[in-house]
Amino acid sequence: MQMCGVFQALGQNVFHQLVRGISIGKLKTYQVYERFKVRAHLIKLNSESLRKAEPKFWARIEGGDEEFATDLSQVFLLSHLDMIVEILNFLGIPNDQGFFDKDLKPEQYLTEGWQQRVFDQFAAKYPREILLFYINHLDWELNKTDQVFLPAA
Repeated sequence: MQMCGVFQALGQNVFHQLVRGISIGKLKTYQVYERFKVRAHLIKLNSESLRKAEPKFWARIEGGDEEFATDLSQVFLLSHLDMIVEILNFLGIPNDQGFFDKDLKPEQYLTEGWQQRVFDQFAAKYPREILLFYINHLDWELNKTDQVFLPAA
């Protein structure tokens, strides 16, 4: 599954909340503000322009724009690095402020049922949408999975 598929499987409501959670300050801190503004086809990048552009973003996701989906996923993740660090530490994955070696062998860290354990541990602390997105992104990135995790009801 590609990143567009992850977004589509999580649904438009989750996507909506992810867009609302973008931190302009963190984009500037990590020097992706200008790059994302260009990739998003925005003249101005602020909360209002993001809100107005959200339907166009979703149309690009539905249209299979994988490069945009990958850039957008990075924007979502950078906006929530504190959560990422906590989750990686919880899983025991060696990381440097939320960034880990891309050649990491995940088998020892992502054991059976890890997604539900992470969800249960952090569901009360972080918004459901970003938590679900990160769990699925981590699984997609490390395990190259075709499955989308949705927690047990």
